[in-house]
Parts: sequence; C-alpha cells; structure tokens
Amino acid sequence: MSARKVIIMARPRGWHARALQAAFLRRRASVDFAPADGLQARLGTEPGVAAGARRLSDADLVIVREVPGGSLEQVIYRMDALHQLENSGVRLINSPYAIEKMVDKYYALSLLESAGLRVPETRLSEDSAEALAAFRLLGGDVVLKPLFGSRGVGMVRLTDAETAGRVFRALQLGGTVYYLQQFIEHEDRDLRVLVAGGECLAAMQRVSSGWKTNLAAGGRAEPFALTDEVRRASLAAARAVGADYCGVDLLRSPQGELFLLEVNSMPAWQGLQKVTPFDIAGRLVDFFLRTAASA
Repeated sequence: MSARKVIIMARPRGWHARALQAAFLRRRASVDFAPADGLQARLGTEPGVAAGARRLSDADLVIVREVPGGSLEQVIYRMDALHQLENSGVRLINSPYAIEKMVDKYYALSLLESAGLRVPETRLSEDSAEALAAFRLLGGDVVLKPLFGSRGVGMVRLTDAETAGRVFRALQLGGTVYYLQQFIEHEDRDLRVLVAGGECLAAMQRVSSGWKTNLAAGGRAEPFALTDEVRRASLAAARAVGADYCGVDLLRSPQGELFLLEVNSMPAWQGLQKVTPFDIAGRLVDFFLRTAASA
C-alpha cells in the first residue's frame, strides 16, 4: 500500500479532501490533489490526462470528490477525461459510469425503481402546462427539484396551483426540465446511509424544524441504528447505480413506508462524523486502498 500513488480530484482546502488526505498519509500512501476543472487531456503522442504538472494517467487510484458545474461542454469534457483515464487502466472511485448515473436524479431514480425499490411518485416534463397538470395529478403538494444539484439547493415545495403556474411559466424561459415529486409527509426527518464496498458504513437521521432536512439547509444529525430493512434498501440502491461508495437518502412516511430519494456519488460525511464513533475517512481510505490493490 505504501507505494500507491493516489490523486484526490478536489481542491485541497475542503474539509473532506483534507480528511481523506490525512487518512491516506497515515497509511503512508502518496497523495496529491487535482481539480476537475483544471484537466488537460492528450490524444496521439503521449496520450493521457494531467492537471498542471500532475499526470493523472500515472496514478494507481483517483478518488473523484468534486466535478464542478459549468457549461454543458465543460461538464461533458470533464466526464470524457475521466472515461479516458479509466480506459487507460487507472482505477477511479467512483467510476465515471456510476457518477453519470447518480448525478442525474431522474436517471438514478429510474434505476432504483427498476431494482424494485420504492420511490416517490414523480413526473417530468419540459412544458409548463404539462407540469401544472402533473402538479394537480400529484395532489397539489409537490417538491420541485433541479435535475442536477445537491444539499437541497433549488428545491421548492409548491402547494398552491396559482403559485405553481407562475413558477413553471417563469422557469420555462430558462429551458427548465420540471422534475416534480409528490410531497411525502415525513415528520421533518429522513435518513442518510453511507455505503462503501458493499456494506453500510455509517448512518444518521437528519432532523429539521421544516420539511427540508439537509444539514446544509439547517437540519441536524442524530444517531440512527440501522434496521435490516434500511440496510437492504441502501445496499440495493448502491448496486443499482454501480457505486463503489455513495450516500443513500431515504425517508419513512407516517404510515411506515420506506422511500428511496437519491443516491449521491460524492457524499459528504462531516455531519455524519459527529454521530459516528469511528473515523469515517479512515474506513473509506482502507476500502479505497483494498480496491486499488485488487485492481
């Protein structure tokens, strides 16, 4: 393991990047950083992918922690570069194929449903009139989500038809895809499970004073003892999207029904760490290094 050359695809100032770096260094792995928006790709003579002076194509393992947004062309290029890296024999966690599945909420949710997991009633459209019809069909209480996004940013709950119509018409000017989910009562709490290497590594309950439970939106983390049902659903979700590791978001209705909401390809665990008795970054790095050694 000590000879392993590891690249963390992230900027080094972030909490998660620094936690992973410290865990790798404690295990005497060589570790460096490379931002995904600074990649240079080569084809033909000396093909490969680099970030400044760092040649990612020479790495044993690349941990993809960040793929920042940008223009459609920029985002596609960054993912293409990750595919080139993987095709050259570099082990990526997560793989670009898995990231592409998870980053798209619609695609990921369709894969979860195909795997037999229960998901919220969801409707998508590019037309504002059709979105309003879907709003009514879903009972007049929906959550409008961005197709791509995290930490609850851009999510809006709509409970009034007139307001919903105005929102839909305004968004149509920007070429929006309307991603609508029926609101599920959940007592202002949901679950986050961190899955790695085919096991549920840690879990928490997120509790808030409002319907948004994301920690970034003001929710708080509480310990959660995994049940067999939640464990099975979380592992099945990770398998459905081909994730090496991921964060699985679930909620339970007052009637006891368990719903799968999302699977996150670059999960945060800073809040989860506060209610977990062991070093999560260390456990993740042990898994990453085992994966690299078996590649």
